[in-house]
Amino acid sequence: MTETGLVIHGYYPWAKRVPYDRIRGVEMVHMTNLRGRGRIWGTANPRYWANLDPGRMRKRVALILDLGKRVHPFITPNDPDAVVAAIRAHTGVQPTTRTGGSPFL
Repeated sequence: MTETGLVIHGYYPWAKRVPYDRIRGVEMVHMTNLRGRGRIWGTANPRYWANLDPGRMRKRVALILDLGKRVHPFITPNDPDAVVAAIRAHTGVQPTTRTGGSPFL
């Protein structure tokens, strides 16, 4: 996180910079082995892209960012509450929680 936006490391081979003003929504999702935790990088679902996170298997919560485009970043920060708080502080966007868990990746 910076003053102007999020930096998603390992999004592709490089980092993706997302200005706060491009974030339209953020969704908190609970992961299972088949729904996000087993995916270290990339996707099998063309609507989402998971950044490289070798520690994702130990995490339970992911964030899906709505940037107004077809593909939504699927990120697993070490402190998702801090990321949500920063997004809320800079954009006023309130997070939602998906019932039924995260998407298949």
